[in-house]
Amino acid sequence: MARHIGIVGVSAEGAALCYRTVCLEGASLLGRHAHPEVTMHTYPLADYMRHVDGDGWQGVADMLLASAGKLRGAGADLLICPDNTAHQAIDLVRDRSPLPWLHIAEEVAKVASQREFRRVLLLGTRYLMEGPVYPPKLGSQGIECEIPEAAERERINAFIFDELVYGRFEESTRSYFGRVVAEGKRRGADAVVLGCTEIPLLISDADSPLPTLDSTRILARAALREAVRER
Repeated sequence: MARHIGIVGVSAEGAALCYRTVCLEGASLLGRHAHPEVTMHTYPLADYMRHVDGDGWQGVADMLLASAGKLRGAGADLLICPDNTAHQAIDLVRDRSPLPWLHIAEEVAKVASQREFRRVLLLGTRYLMEGPVYPPKLGSQGIECEIPEAAERERINAFIFDELVYGRFEESTRSYFGRVVAEGKRRGADAVVLGCTEIPLLISDADSPLPTLDSTRILARAALREAVRER
């Protein structure tokens, strides 16, 4: 039997995309209409943001651990969190967690290496683009990480929190992201990490001047891989 996947949600749109990916793509591994058992727990995004805005990553870690406990009680065997920003706290909880976690940046870095990318542009919240989540994971695979200019980071951050997390995907916002990616390509990036779990709902390879690394679906596929792996 496939192992039970626990999803620790943070923002609704990204968590929903991850859940849908697990369920829809599970059939390719397990047969028609089949997928692993899935349970999701989500605290309000506002509760997370009180800690994030105050640089209180231990508070984020405590919330992730509380979700982990609830999911263990529901029977989950492994955990994923389809929120890139919250991963700044996941390294604080892995040793104390009642269940194993997959790390979104580790999984993205593996795929980037398999696709032979060497310099990637990272898009996400300001906290993510300026934070420590991705550079070491990409660096371990010999991949450089580049981020947009400061003014672009602020605008991207505003689009995420004012539009994307509310399920608003405007054409003008899509065009802006496209211009940022094009500038990253001009500076030498060979791929772009869609490092906010809602960004894949806004842009795809069809809209992007660079090949995309869709962190949400990459994580969901990694969870499927682990769920069906022989023990």
